Amino acid sequence: MTTYQDKQTMAYCYSEYDQLKRVVLCQPQYMTIREVINETQEHFKDEGIHIETAMKQHENFVSVLKEHRVDVILLPPQSKYPEQVFTRDIGFTLGNTVFVAEMASPVRQGEEGLLKKWLEEKQIPHKDLLKDRIEGGDVIIDRDTVFVGISNRTHIDAIKHLDSLLPEFEVVAVPFEAKYLHLDCVFNVLSPEDALIFPDVISKEEREFLATRYNLIEVTDEEQFTLGTNVLSIGNKKVLSLPVNKNVNKQLRERGYDVIEVDITEIIKSGGSFRCCTMPILRERSN
Repeated sequence: MTTYQDKQTMAYCYSEYDQLKRVVLCQPQYMTIREVINETQEHFKDEGIHIETAMKQHENFVSVLKEHRVDVILLPPQSKYPEQVFTRDIGFTLGNTVFVAEMASPVRQGEEGLLKKWLEEKQIPHKDLLKDRIEGGDVIIDRDTVFVGISNRTHIDAIKHLDSLLPEFEVVAVPFEAKYLHLDCVFNVLSPEDALIFPDVISKEEREFLATRYNLIEVTDEEQFTLGTNVLSIGNKKVLSLPVNKNVNKQLRERGYDVIEVDITEIIKSGGSFRCCTMPILRERSN
């Protein structure tokens, strides 16, 4: 049964896996490794990013979303923001509110303003987390639980502040090795039962806790590098994933997921995949 109010609902999100109805993206028109800010970029810094290829792959990605009846919002790309394609990091939707925080890396600071401008134009409720460093790639939502990664981009004080703002939610801080940038590069919830995990970079205590909540599908070193955990669930057990992550895709299909393979390998050279490139605004919750 659908539980969001009506077709006029502007923002609604309580999970990573309910049916995706509206999402914010941005084309990689000015994408470049201008300043190395993660391990993946370090690997590809000499090779660089082929913009024409990245643009074509992104256009195909958008087409696939639209084919599945997702309303795609494209923020205007600006040359001063080379990482703007990764819209997930500039905010997250929880309940009927979009939370917008400050970006940690100087090369990304200012992207928040473009999102807030669109939210204000559409009169979508949003909360400014001023002076809080908490990026959306570290925030993973599952009903009344909000997992937040402790990373170089998301500070523990910001997590404590978020916890104080969300008395009706259980906010769970998840530490992991900082070189992996965001929590969604090593952990991602697929359903109430299943989650993807790159286990060795999360502490034993945290892994054991997560294992009490989910069937953990482990990702190998090789497929972590190609961001095997960073899939996008669009509802009804449909998941967008990279064709190169064959083992991840096989395991998902064995568990009954409909894996939609889309190639965005040019975009992942900058350190993000499907989840990083999408900021859900509206998901249709079904019980």
